[in-house]
Amino acid sequence: MNDLSSIYKSRFSNTGLEKRKRVWKILCEEFFQNHVPPQSSVLDLACGYGEFINNIKAAQKYGVDLNPDAAAHLAPEVNFRLTPAYDLSHIADDSLDRVFTSNFLEHLPDKAACDTVLKEVRRTLKPGGKFMILGPNIRYAYKEYWDYYDHYLALSHLSLVEGLLLAGYAPETVIDRFLPYTMNNARPTADWMIRLYLAMPPAWKILGKQFFVIARK
Repeated sequence: MNDLSSIYKSRFSNTGLEKRKRVWKILCEEFFQNHVPPQSSVLDLACGYGEFINNIKAAQKYGVDLNPDAAAHLAPEVNFRLTPAYDLSHIADDSLDRVFTSNFLEHLPDKAACDTVLKEVRRTLKPGGKFMILGPNIRYAYKEYWDYYDHYLALSHLSLVEGLLLAGYAPETVIDRFLPYTMNNARPTADWMIRLYLAMPPAWKILGKQFFVIARK
């Protein structure tokens, strides 16, 4: 956990926490909220510093992460638990409307670990509940993918969909190219530019290197 804390601090300090918060606020308002009814119960799996769960509107908010520093960055209404993603035993069966995760699955050691996470998430979802997954697409980010020391599991949108099907999910939305690979660069992120990008799906096909997949239980 200390190693994870060090990685977070180093990586996010390069990006800039305030920049991340501002960008994610817009992402949630302009895009992700369209997939999360405000009355939902939502879990942010591997929530990091809470960029998603702090900004999404929901009736009940949960966050889990292995980084002990995460709790200090979460809004008061977020129910946080320091636990691995494959152990959501504090959450009841069939109790969540949405589970969201961003840039997490690639940190799992192998497909077996991924299968365990998919199974555990499915247990917590209500019938008809949805798992929303954002992550780097190895098909389009193959050059940069291994630049992070803690990347282990390479997934494309196609391999992820197969894994979800095998785990008993029904994939509903599959966007192979959505967001750029990382914010850890000098690319401009003015608010109007983020909103314009989200409103122009053709631009995703040029700059997008992350998939966004929604799968229903």
